[in-house]
Amino acid sequence: MSKTVAVLGTGKIGEALLSGMIRAGWRPANLLVTTRRPERATELHDRHGVEAVTNADAAKRADTLILAVKPQDMGKLLDELGPHLTPDRLVISAAAGITTAFIEERLATGTPVVRVMPNTPVLVDEGMSVISAGSHALAAHLTHTEEIFGGVGKTLRVPESQQDAATALSGSGPAYFYFLVEAMTDAGILLGLPRAQAHDLIVQAAIGAAVMLRDSGEHPVKLREAVTSPAGTTISAIRELENHGVRAALIAALEAARDRSRELATGNG
Repeated sequence: MSKTVAVLGTGKIGEALLSGMIRAGWRPANLLVTTRRPERATELHDRHGVEAVTNADAAKRADTLILAVKPQDMGKLLDELGPHLTPDRLVISAAAGITTAFIEERLATGTPVVRVMPNTPVLVDEGMSVISAGSHALAAHLTHTEEIFGGVGKTLRVPESQQDAATALSGSGPAYFYFLVEAMTDAGILLGLPRAQAHDLIVQAAIGAAVMLRDSGEHPVKLREAVTSPAGTTISAIRELENHGVRAALIAALEAARDRSRELATGNG
């Protein structure tokens, strides 16, 4: 669909998308990047062979623009792009909380906008990118977006009304697992294991559990019950987790993340 794609705001996520597209077969000659610092532009050119341009040049030259900036920087970027963008361009936003309506209001009428919430495992090609169409985006625009983000993991289409929930669950999700691994590692040390061994045990348990969840097709309750024998060690641990309200705390945490995503949409950065 697109001849040239520009990634505006090439931080870690932006560069991960860039490298994923190249691995998927995109030619560096068809990819543009924008950066704040000249040394970063040189670094990206040396590493990936892509051309660094200004935001205005990206708007003029690219068929698809991926806006990978922080939510609080989106308004300023759109003001800069607006005079140069025509409605035949596809605009993809990867900024948390920013709605397609917010973007559409600042661009030419009819500009197709797609909202995407990727998560940090795109850095290792295991990301989840949640995709929603704006009011002018067509099926072809969604398919094209999936082709781009599919190079760094899986994609899932949802109505935009579900994006804040998806951000809380998936966009922020890896941090919850890192937090859990950190806490379990500390528990392992308390129980007498060296830190490195505790870390290795927990990380492999997490990888194995994730693969079983993905490949078995079993409900997580069923998989948990398979580990939880009567009067055994696991049920004793589960009882303590329930006694300390871990399930309720997780629900409250995700609600807080969802609410913060909604705040970002209002410009309360």
